[in-house]
Amino acid sequence: MSAKLFLDAVMSKPTPRPAVGSGTSVVTDELMTLAGAAFPEAHLNAELMAKLAAAGHTILGYDNVMPLFSVWHESAALGCPVEWGDRLRMPDCRTTIWKTDADIKFTKDFLKHPAAKTPLTAISILKREFGDDCAVCGKVFGPWTLGYHFFGVEEFLVNTLLNPDMIRRIIDKLKEVTVLYAQAQIEAGADCILLADHATRDLCSPQAYSDFLLPVHSELVQRIGCPLILHICGDTKDRIQYIRQTGIHCFHWDTKSGKPDEIRRLAGDKLSLMGGISNFETLHRGVPEDVRRQAAEAAQAGINIIGPECAVPLDVKVENLKAISQQIIQ
Repeated sequence: MSAKLFLDAVMSKPTPRPAVGSGTSVVTDELMTLAGAAFPEAHLNAELMAKLAAAGHTILGYDNVMPLFSVWHESAALGCPVEWGDRLRMPDCRTTIWKTDADIKFTKDFLKHPAAKTPLTAISILKREFGDDCAVCGKVFGPWTLGYHFFGVEEFLVNTLLNPDMIRRIIDKLKEVTVLYAQAQIEAGADCILLADHATRDLCSPQAYSDFLLPVHSELVQRIGCPLILHICGDTKDRIQYIRQTGIHCFHWDTKSGKPDEIRRLAGDKLSLMGGISNFETLHRGVPEDVRRQAAEAAQAGINIIGPECAVPLDVKVENLKAISQQIIQ
């Protein structure tokens, strides 16, 4: 079954072929039409969310489904005034709500907020629908990214230099949001979790990753307790050596980091790799043959799970997304 193959690939176990899929959104405007479910309603309606996520398997032919299309669910549940976008615009929030670590206050009740509860219900629907036919992947955001959401990117990053002790206190508090939401998704039926924490090279130095996040990501592996996929956008080849030390099972990497064979070498044999297909150069600007070529290159390099490098642009053609599974599963 596809679920076992996908999960074995996440865990670097032998598989008869690479898995195909993504821990980030594969939804496009065209896929919404084909699925009969669309943004913004699919962000806050569990049935529509599940229906749209299911298209990743039923239409695209991937080995997993993932229903959290936005980056804002837990942040909205904790008070960020999110604007949920439309068919061609992802949700966003431009208002920060906290100034210091003393402002951080929440209880487990945030899981009952519609923004947090809708994906939990969608995960349950997907697990009932697909069982072992494909893996159900959840998604949570790490404390570094949540810091951006609640305090603002610039303010948060400036304080990593001016007030690092406060940043550590912020991370220590916000990691509990990550754990609670991940555990709730596992209880709802998620087979694995993607942990997105945007500590990319242009926002976080390798030393900052080592100092602030390596111990926290290591802790999250232990506390979340299921197959865990780390996603970081952008060029990350200068911190793969640290990611390997966290115990993270799989790293969802961006093609800006380098060619698949280079990333495979940096990751070593034990860290599984997901991705390999460029969103903009290949999926957005290319044709199916370009996608097939890049998918074949990723497979040849030993990438465990082949798919888009990150959430795909909303105007990508479905034929390009289908070309990945057509090349690998054919």
